[in-house]
Amino acid sequence: MSNPAEPIIRIRNLQKRYHVGDVDVEALRGVDLDVKRGEFLSIVGPSGSGKSTLFHILGGLTPPTGGTIEIEGVDLASMTEAGRTELRRTKVGFVFQKYNLLPTLTAGDNIAIARHIAGKSLEVDPWIQDALRLLGIDHRLDHKPRAMSGGEQQRVAIARAIVNHPAILLADEPTGNLDSKNSDAVLSLLRELNERMQQTVLMITHNPEAAAYGHRIVRMRDGQIVHD
Repeated sequence: MSNPAEPIIRIRNLQKRYHVGDVDVEALRGVDLDVKRGEFLSIVGPSGSGKSTLFHILGGLTPPTGGTIEIEGVDLASMTEAGRTELRRTKVGFVFQKYNLLPTLTAGDNIAIARHIAGKSLEVDPWIQDALRLLGIDHRLDHKPRAMSGGEQQRVAIARAIVNHPAILLADEPTGNLDSKNSDAVLSLLRELNERMQQTVLMITHNPEAAAYGHRIVRMRDGQIVHD
C-alpha cells in the first residue's frame, strides 16, 4: 500500500528528447518535482516550455528519455507499453480542452464506457453519484453532447475522468473552449472536487486567473521548472 505521507508523484532529473529530422529537440531538461496527495497544482508556461510533454509522460502516453518519474511509488520509466496502458486505465484521469465526448452516446453512456474500458461494473457507486450531483449533471445523463452547452460537456468529461477513482486527474487547458462564466464554473468544480473528495489535480493552463485556482503554481520554460 502507498504511504499517504509520501508524494503521490516524485520526479527526478526527468528528460525527454525528440528526433526531428537530423536535430535532437530537448523537450524536458532535468525536471525535479514532488506533488503531494490531494494537492491542486497548476502548471503554466509558454508554448514549447515542456508542460504538455510532462503531462504526456505523467499520463503514460509517452515514455521519458531519462530520469525517474514515480506515481504512488511505481516508476513509469521502467514500464512496458502494456504497463502504461494499465496506468491510464486505473490511476490517471484525463480532461481535455475539446471534451472528447463520443457524439452518438448520451452523457451517461460516455461516463459508463470509461468504467467498461477499465473492466469495472457499470453500476455507479455512491462516490460517483455525489460527484455527478456536485458537477450539476445528474439530470443531464440522458442527453447527447449536441444537446448540451460547452460547460455541461466539460462537466461530463470531468465525470468520465474521475468515474474510476483515479489517483490523479490531469486537466489539459480544461477551460480553453469556454467563456469566462463557464470557465469559472468548471474551475470552481475542479477545486471543489479537490477539497471535498481529496482528488489530486494537475492542470495545464495559459491563463493566470485559472492557475490561481490551484494551491501551487509551477512555471516552466525551455524544458525546465523556473519557478515553484
